[in-house]
Amino acid sequence: MQHSSPQATVSGSLGIGMVGYAFMGRAHSQGWLGAREFFSPPLWPQLRTVAGRNRAGAQELADHFGWGGVTTDWQDLLSDDGIGLVDICTPGDTHAEIAIAALEAGRHVLVEKPMANTVAEAERMAAAAERAAARGQIAMVGFTYRRVPAVQLARQIVAEGKLGTIRLIRAEYLQDWLVDSAAPFTWRSDRELAGSGALGDIGAHAIDLAQFVSGELITEVSGLLDTAVATRTDAEGVAQEVTVDDTAAFLTRFQGGAVGNFTATRMATGRKNSLRLEISGELGAISFDLEDLNVLQLQDTSEGDRAGFRRIDVTEPSHRYLSGWWPPGHALGYQHGFTHQALDLLNGIAAGENPRPTFADALGVQRVLQSVEDSARDRSWVAVDQLARTDN
Repeated sequence: MQHSSPQATVSGSLGIGMVGYAFMGRAHSQGWLGAREFFSPPLWPQLRTVAGRNRAGAQELADHFGWGGVTTDWQDLLSDDGIGLVDICTPGDTHAEIAIAALEAGRHVLVEKPMANTVAEAERMAAAAERAAARGQIAMVGFTYRRVPAVQLARQIVAEGKLGTIRLIRAEYLQDWLVDSAAPFTWRSDRELAGSGALGDIGAHAIDLAQFVSGELITEVSGLLDTAVATRTDAEGVAQEVTVDDTAAFLTRFQGGAVGNFTATRMATGRKNSLRLEISGELGAISFDLEDLNVLQLQDTSEGDRAGFRRIDVTEPSHRYLSGWWPPGHALGYQHGFTHQALDLLNGIAAGENPRPTFADALGVQRVLQSVEDSARDRSWVAVDQLARTDN
């Protein structure tokens, strides 16, 4: 394919073409709008075209968020010289094809997590991103929870050595939307489309968050996967086999010697969207829960008999991203992470620097996911080589 130059700046703007119009399409649309309405990005995100197989659905989103046009063929985005970035919000089975084509067409790329359905797909994507980087293109994966201000503070505390040597990392992502056995069969229940179930969908977030905050990579895993409801009925009333996991549980070792304990499930009755991370070190600990996302809990052992977890309200303008929002004490929500993601990406493109997580970072997460699957299948510990080179 003939490479074209990245369409990064046209009078200080960046034309966005988005593939997908459902839940993530709405979240990303809000993110682009928020970045330009509450911050002063060096590039103005122009919502140019939405691509979706269902024109009516894509048009509804376009009308609601002010996108300039709609197409039912995502390849139309690559023939539009006014589009400099392709934002991919589709199921995982399409990520590799669209992302690689967009990079080869000279566009910057943002893709939702998990980056791909397989390690092989992720390797091809990372290799394409590496080649594109030499042409000045940026490729990033949407692990938005990194961009919650309380998570940024947690990372800062760990990086400053305030917890000392990290010994234990516990992460869990708990949801309950499939507890009901009568819940319908959707694309997320189909391995061909989704890649995996709770493991890849929400477990990927737990893995990325644990590695990001701790600053350490997972090197070994021992996993278990379970499908609690084997058959569900689709929209046409036809019984379909569920080919993905409902629950993933796995132990890990980290490169610095810490032990990890992870759970990702759609079967945690009463839990709607609880992503929890607790990191324990010799000098203290931090604890975070997405369902209370403006708060970080910190424990400092130097306080002796007064030690205990104390609440930090992460709403001050000195905390990352908060200067663009509300006065202290006025809480942020789930949607703000998408604005911070868009802001960081716009800043990175303008500066010629790739914000993280890069495709290489996300490839590492993909290798952890695959290792958990391999371990669950073989009932054994599996080493994770996150630093293996991609095949160019």
